[in-house]
Amino acid sequence: MEIASRYYMPMDTTERIRAFIHRLARLDAAETWTDDLNPAQIAALEYLARANRFSRAPSHVAEYLGTTRGTMSQTLKALERKGYLRESRSETDRRSITCHLTDAGIALAARRSALADAIAALPAAQRDSLSDGLSAVLAARLEANGGRAFGLCRTCIHHRPAADGAFCALLRLPLRPEEATQICHEQVAA
Repeated sequence: MEIASRYYMPMDTTERIRAFIHRLARLDAAETWTDDLNPAQIAALEYLARANRFSRAPSHVAEYLGTTRGTMSQTLKALERKGYLRESRSETDRRSITCHLTDAGIALAARRSALADAIAALPAAQRDSLSDGLSAVLAARLEANGGRAFGLCRTCIHHRPAADGAFCALLRLPLRPEEATQICHEQVAA
């Protein structure tokens, strides 16, 4: 008993929450191994399914997921080989690549995970509180690391409502109706 007690480290609430988040993330990632994809590939698909047309470059996916461009390039090439996405080059800048999900990629990204089901089973007030708390933690970590928020287009200082939809004042382009609820790499919270 004496030896085992040396290894026990009591956890305060902060450490317990971190441990819960870590374990939930690992369980959620482990669930993806049932397909022909690994957790990084699933994460890339899920990001691309939620990103607007301005935020689908390989560098944007890498930055959002906190990985290197080289690692993400390999991940995206594997997804393309497996038929879950296709890449296209810009007509104006041939160096610029945009990723587009195929129907198979869209279907896979839309799957509901067991973790999402467990969260959905919580009372609405608990879900809201959990969302607010985790959002604040993420914002603090991004600020500490100098990372981008990648928030929703409609919550950006550059988003302008227009008679026929919306307009991005930064890019000076009209927005599609669905883009208001999509992730944008240029987003700056209003």
